[in-house]
Amino acid sequence: MVLEVNQLTRIFDNQNGVKNVSFDAREGETIGLLGKSGSGKSTILRAIAGLDNGYTGEVLISGESIDGPHPKVGVVFQEARLFPWLTVLENVTFTLKGNEETNNKFARKLLKQVGLEGAENLYIKELSGGMAQRVSIARAIVAKPGLLLMDEPFSALDAFTKMQLQDLMLDIWRAEKVTSIIVTHDIDEALYLCNRIIVLSGKPGEVEREFIINEPFPRDRGSERLAHMKKEILQSLQIESVRI
Repeated sequence: MVLEVNQLTRIFDNQNGVKNVSFDAREGETIGLLGKSGSGKSTILRAIAGLDNGYTGEVLISGESIDGPHPKVGVVFQEARLFPWLTVLENVTFTLKGNEETNNKFARKLLKQVGLEGAENLYIKELSGGMAQRVSIARAIVAKPGLLLMDEPFSALDAFTKMQLQDLMLDIWRAEKVTSIIVTHDIDEALYLCNRIIVLSGKPGEVEREFIINEPFPRDRGSERLAHMKKEILQSLQIESVRI
């Protein structure tokens, strides 16, 4: 297993957080964490990222318990956290060590994959929101993480750009064989990207249900089977009277 989460519990004073959450992720798998606001999705991601150790339970990366940020874990946040004084290429290679020529070559390859070929020397102020998030994705993957964490990475983007980046992530995941955990409020996004979906409910959040999606990639966004599964997820979240 790339990731094992066992009985993770982290409860805050306002009762937000998670309780007794357990799941795993295998190599090359994409797991979606889905739930209403306050159900603890980002709390789980922060624990896996090693950014919060105030929990009980266990988080294992490749069989090892973590006690802080792990070199095998990459993170893409909701907003692109880039350095404005560096170029696109410099942002992507910022954390890399070793041969500069080799690093730049791989970074350029990833920038081409995310549709930013020719933009290597631009500064962040010259990029659109969608372009900046593409840089953020390339920077997370350039270090060749065994596990990629994504916290609502497309929520601030317009619908068309969002769909473009979803397709882009599928291409990169297949090419680089990245194992990913993605936090989202968007059921359609989870159904389009994920192999499995963990539905969280309540405060603190607990695992309500797990959905296994056997549809092959690339998926049809208008699939009747996915529409039926969306209805099941809405029922799990106790959202009534929603038309698909």
